Amino acid sequence: MATQIFAKQALTPTGWQQDITIEIDDTGLISTISKGGTQTAHSVGVLLPAQANVHSHSFQRAMAGLAEQRGPDGNDFWSWRNVMYHFLEILTPEDIQHIAAQVQMEMLEAGYASIGEFHYLHHQHGGASYDQAEEMSLRLFEAAKLTGIGYTHLPVLYMRGGLDGRPLEGGQLRFGCTIDAFQSLHGKMAKHFPSLPSDYVLGVAPHSLRAVSISGMNAALELSPSGPVHIHAAEQIAEVKSVTEALGSAPVRWLLEYMPVNERWCLIHATHMDQTEISNFAKSGAVAGLCPITEANLGDGIFEAKRFLEQGGAFGVGSDSNVKIALAEEFRMLETSQRLRDLRRVVLTDNKTPSNGRFLYERAARGGAQALGRNSGRIEVGLQADLVALDDTHYSIAELKGDAILDAWIFACDDAIVSEVWAAGRHVVKNGRHKNHDSIASEFTKTITKLRRSL
Repeated sequence: MATQIFAKQALTPTGWQQDITIEIDDTGLISTISKGGTQTAHSVGVLLPAQANVHSHSFQRAMAGLAEQRGPDGNDFWSWRNVMYHFLEILTPEDIQHIAAQVQMEMLEAGYASIGEFHYLHHQHGGASYDQAEEMSLRLFEAAKLTGIGYTHLPVLYMRGGLDGRPLEGGQLRFGCTIDAFQSLHGKMAKHFPSLPSDYVLGVAPHSLRAVSISGMNAALELSPSGPVHIHAAEQIAEVKSVTEALGSAPVRWLLEYMPVNERWCLIHATHMDQTEISNFAKSGAVAGLCPITEANLGDGIFEAKRFLEQGGAFGVGSDSNVKIALAEEFRMLETSQRLRDLRRVVLTDNKTPSNGRFLYERAARGGAQALGRNSGRIEVGLQADLVALDDTHYSIAELKGDAILDAWIFACDDAIVSEVWAAGRHVVKNGRHKNHDSIASEFTKTITKLRRSL
């Protein structure tokens, strides 16, 4: 049965429209958009295209806050990674499922409608395969079916401990695959997709140039000839230095020169680039997967967003380590980092779209959908109904119109104003709360309590 949504204000590709009715068909696509109409059972104040969370390691949500103490030699990304590897030693498939469900629920309640899961936790402790090799992926699929989130699965190829070819050790053994083993694992995952919701997408993720050989990169690409391709690139200065020494070129430059980087690709972070890399990346059509909260938490650095966007670059936002899942704050962190660096205000915008909030929101919605291979990102007939409604009675946006709503949400509020979310037409958040909130939160609390006692 078709679903109708009446919106007092809605952001469409042609701009803000007042008092419109949107109809969603049984396949989860927007079938009609009409002016006027009567208020329906789904009447909302403000309707927006929902965002896609382009980069998530769900399991890391359970270790949030556990790596915030200074060590004897200081702390950086690499010391944080050691904490993460220790945490990996105790996670079970059941833990993964409950943590993923919590993460997806929090994302939906924050206003995301879909997730790109950069999934590299494939094996048992010590690296042995599960009896059903794709066990961990199946747990993530089950979590997504429970939450109703739009889902893009990005299985990770992780082959080595560094560019010098050192073998994997410790927690890394749960990630590791040879090319043959990964091809087999990816094929087993693919067999489940005909029975999963039709908007689920399967891509591939060669982890990074430091963790995957050139032959591994090429083999991974063959597994996903038309799906999304995600890769970590230039997140850390130490990584840029090591890649440059080993391959003769910085990570982003190398990828653009030697790999078929195009609209299917998403380069995660891309924090450290020179001007030529920024320009060529923007021209490639690939998406920059930016994770401002995590990048700030890890001390990664500041992405050159102003120059990248001025040259037509596409971007989406993700929550990466899931230390905090907060959609508005991702945009706020992205913009304020530019302001702090450049000593000015309202950096990421242009003359056509002077609203800082709208400029960021619209571009991220389009770029995020592109990165996850979803037919969404705009309120338009024929696209998937990935939609988010805001409560226009909330004091933070009450009486505001148009672009001022997005400016207020992103720079002066939080995600408490999210009232409804539809993911490919599935109405999963109602009155600000996920339909399975209590049961999911209860299982997560049990899981995280057990894990913390084991540390």
